[in-house]
Amino acid sequence: MRQGSVIFALLSAALVLAAPAGASDWLPHPADATWLYEWTDSAYNGTPTTEKVTVKEQKGASFTLAWTTEDQANAADAVETAGQMVFQETSSGLLVADWSSTLPPASFPILCARQSPCGNSLSSSLYNVAWGSRTPLLTEPVLHGSAWTATGGAGNDVTSSSTYLGTENVTVPAFPMPVLAAKIRSEISQAGALGDPYGSGIRTVWWVYGVGPVKTVFEHSGGTAAPVTTVALKATSLTAKAPPPNVNWFPLRKGLKGTLRWTNKRHFAKPAVQKFEVEEVVNGSARIGVQSVSGPIKAAAAYGFTLRADGLTNIWGTSRAASLAKLPPLGPKALPAAKRRHFHTPFDLMTFGFNPLLPAYPSAGNSWAAATAGRDWSVYGVTGTTTVLGVRNVVVPAGKFNALAVRSTVRQPGFPFGSGTRTMWFAADRGLVKLEFRHGDGSVSVVELVKK
Repeated sequence: MRQGSVIFALLSAALVLAAPAGASDWLPHPADATWLYEWTDSAYNGTPTTEKVTVKEQKGASFTLAWTTEDQANAADAVETAGQMVFQETSSGLLVADWSSTLPPASFPILCARQSPCGNSLSSSLYNVAWGSRTPLLTEPVLHGSAWTATGGAGNDVTSSSTYLGTENVTVPAFPMPVLAAKIRSEISQAGALGDPYGSGIRTVWWVYGVGPVKTVFEHSGGTAAPVTTVALKATSLTAKAPPPNVNWFPLRKGLKGTLRWTNKRHFAKPAVQKFEVEEVVNGSARIGVQSVSGPIKAAAAYGFTLRADGLTNIWGTSRAASLAKLPPLGPKALPAAKRRHFHTPFDLMTFGFNPLLPAYPSAGNSWAAATAGRDWSVYGVTGTTTVLGVRNVVVPAGKFNALAVRSTVRQPGFPFGSGTRTMWFAADRGLVKLEFRHGDGSVSVVELVKK
């Protein structure tokens, strides 16, 4: 390393978000893991620089990766750098909590409004992965249509808008035979830095499950001669894995709408027809509004859902209704009648019981049971089990779908209408298309999508 190198550090506030059960394999970090990256910059680092990355520390939901160019057989004129980056695993994805490193070379653009102090740098492989995407770096689950915004930089002065483009085979020195990677494209903006427009541009990162980022291409702003930074994985101790399925069975996409028809021949003669729309989406959580179109139940309702690494969860619901249909009461007995839930809309039937509605990456055979403590138990007082049956063909008035079938057995003691067997069908990039709830009182509720 150069004599007199100065270490600069960013001390960031602690992020107190719980990690999901099981560490993510999008960036695994066993204690003995190593990565060897090589990076170049067409304007500021024409000589390839090799950096060795190791796991320095693991503590709870956070882990620290350290890098160095020392003893990596780099050319004399290659960039010399060393540092560390602290990551945190949360239910919403992977965050960058902190970093520190040697100062970037004097020839690199200054990525702050003032030359000193400046905690921003793009002179390492990990900095190019994390630039502008500190919270979050990678959202989870990684599903079709996933998109998110993030901030970064020492003063959160860099913004990014990222989109998951699907999977793609990629070849790098560490994997001369192509491996399947998740491709993430980010549009990055920085304003006010002395080094503008180097801090802005388009970055694409290829993430391999079981390994982490294996390739990064950052096309900086600035016209036809603008610099391009390229990072490639040369070697690693880790083994590539097939990524989990990326099908989104319940998309929280603003503007998604449809019309559902609910029948229960024992309790109301005419169908209750209601329309829904995803009205707002923020950081992987959404509000879905429901309005009556026709039928005996006149309802206006809204529901909150969140999609995280621990699955799709209903977090709240509210409704107002006037009904000509007299439906049997629901429990639990522990709540006064005025506080108990009602079946006013198909979403009430869908969310009744316990969470999650779906795992993050559902597959046939997944099964989970209701808890006998916590929020869902207090609200519903339901016991039971949910099982993913697999993909099935289903035909409803809105069309024919290959849908994920999910079956729940629910029991609400003393309330047969809140007990029974519920089967739901979710279509890719569409959501709920059919539901059949065989209630304990002998009646059957059937919900079908009649209009997209």
